[in-house]
Amino acid sequence: MLHSMSTTVEPAFERSAAEVNEEIRALWLRSGGTLTGEQREEYQRLVLEWAAAAHRPVNAA
Repeated sequence: MLHSMSTTVEPAFERSAAEVNEEIRALWLRSGGTLTGEQREEYQRLVLEWAAAAHRPVNAA
């Protein structure tokens, strides 16, 4: 019997929106302002991660 597996990679820990935003900025800097197909996929993944992080409640330390 075949079982379907998720192709979504879940991060080992949840990063803050600020951390993900820094990675997005670094990606754009590395790309020189024009994303390749692979970079575009990474960008889309990062934007989804950023949106999820931006809507998560902030835990009080």
